Amino acid sequence: MTPPSRSDDLPSFDLQTSRQLHDRVRRFVDDHMAGRQPVDSFDALAVDLARHQHACRTGVERLYLARGVDVHSLDRASQVPAVPTDVFKLRRVACHPPDLDEVVFLTSGTTLGTRGQHAVRDADTYRRGARAWASRILYPDTDKLHWVILAPPYEEAASSSLGFMLDDLSRVAGSSVTWAVQGGRVQVGTIERAVAASVVDERPIIVAGASFAFVHLLDALGGRQLPIGPGGRVMQTGGFKGKSRVVDGDTLRDDVARALGVGPERIVSEYGMTELGSQAYEGRLRVGQGGAADVFHAPPWMRVHAVHEETLEPVDEGDVGIARIEDLANVDSAVAVQTADRIRVCEGGFRLLGRNEGASPRGCSIGIDEILQTREDDEP
Repeated sequence: MTPPSRSDDLPSFDLQTSRQLHDRVRRFVDDHMAGRQPVDSFDALAVDLARHQHACRTGVERLYLARGVDVHSLDRASQVPAVPTDVFKLRRVACHPPDLDEVVFLTSGTTLGTRGQHAVRDADTYRRGARAWASRILYPDTDKLHWVILAPPYEEAASSSLGFMLDDLSRVAGSSVTWAVQGGRVQVGTIERAVAASVVDERPIIVAGASFAFVHLLDALGGRQLPIGPGGRVMQTGGFKGKSRVVDGDTLRDDVARALGVGPERIVSEYGMTELGSQAYEGRLRVGQGGAADVFHAPPWMRVHAVHEETLEPVDEGDVGIARIEDLANVDSAVAVQTADRIRVCEGGFRLLGRNEGASPRGCSIGIDEILQTREDDEP
């Protein structure tokens, strides 16, 4: 089931503007990675994206109306009303029509009775940013890895944004890739063969997947160890609450480190979501270069702020709030996204403290109500 869209909500889409914005965002990424001064500032790009999205009549324009924000008066990203992540479960958030979708990512949760979707017209922008930041944070020491991905092959779950990203990264920074879930089970024998191949090639292994996939890997190992060798690393992402149990994140990290024979500093958490086009990573592999181990580092094309859960205003420095994210990779959807993730912003990044469980925080709920009001309510 996909979020409904009414015929009177069809967007007014300017393909040429979209193409120009994608080009500008990709140039912004390239400039930062090359150490050049970008042609555009973050704020200038974010404001132009916001105006593009407002003109498309995706529903975001109702947030501006309800909050008294004039889109033509914007001059910085922090002024853009943020679309709550739950809205992606309730309606299509995309400037372009469905026939221009290159890929549609679906959320795994069904809290509101339907899966959220994020329609992407030009996935090259997503790829450009994901490749760039992973090379800087996840594998700064090598670009040839044996990938072991704790998921079914991407073509079997093509709606997964995580699967899409891992499939792409394994192609550009991999000497081989092994999808280690078949028939709903982690295939330990398949992983063992991949480890053996990496020893022969003298290439390090990366084991990547959702956090709960590692729980199932540990179950399949049954207490045995499966050392992945020198230079090996782990990338985990997502929460620690499954359908049948809840695990402690620190305990899982220690258990995975012991089972795979890697130090805890070689286990990197990724922060991303279906509703975003960019990702943040812990700086564990960059500690020697000045990065803090437990701090998530966002790329220059993504800003993360802590805001009050009711007012959605920025919290005082060092206080806990919920994450508001401005993401330039969201060219044709929502450049500003409001999450329910609890964070504390700190030097160099942010610390993830968990999620507000149950109902959306009040500020997010108001945002949902504002963006989903009927057109009749908008008319005089």
